Amino acid sequence: MSVERLVHSKVELALHELRGGAGRPLLLLHGLGGRTASRVQDEIAAWPGPIHGLDFTGHGESTVPHSGGYTAEVLMGDVDTALRHLGSATLVGHGLGAYIAVLAAGARPRVVRGAILRDGLGLAGGGPQPATPQVVFGNPSDEGPPDPYALAELSRDVRPPDYATVYVRQAVEYSGLDRPISVSCVERPEWLQAVAREPGVEEASLEDALAYYATHAAST
Repeated sequence: MSVERLVHSKVELALHELRGGAGRPLLLLHGLGGRTASRVQDEIAAWPGPIHGLDFTGHGESTVPHSGGYTAEVLMGDVDTALRHLGSATLVGHGLGAYIAVLAAGARPRVVRGAILRDGLGLAGGGPQPATPQVVFGNPSDEGPPDPYALAELSRDVRPPDYATVYVRQAVEYSGLDRPISVSCVERPEWLQAVAREPGVEEASLEDALAYYATHAAST
């Protein structure tokens, strides 16, 4: 496994190449507090192209910034940085990564060639309404990843259903794909229930979703 270092603002991101090859990459987005796995998991091994994994800001081998300030939109910027490097990709997001995959699919519909949403830590976030602020004491940046600021702030990140569906509709409108988002989750927080009801969103197993995007998601 090789690691490339990409710069997003003042953060150095770790983009792991788990498997090389030709064709459209599969980009893996981990859950809250996680990191890229050290090898290709059996469940995604059938993907025909290269496979990469991105460590979000404050996670894995990516930079832990000072003083927090984590939002889902910051992590969407991480994904955008990786997409600029890869050119285009199909996304598989777990937990928090699933929510970020929806945002990225709507913000970059021409280069995100399908987003597969999976269960994992951080899927629900802080719910649809703002909650009481949480204070993290000490100097978390000295502790290394995962950054306690990231765990505290992203676990309480507000996820209004209508906000998520705006990104879904942009993906449907501008990606050129009949099915830009596939849901393969058991847990269904409010934002994901709303996403699953949108036209252009299909419920499918991971295996079926990977097979679909491998053959039906050429760049337009």
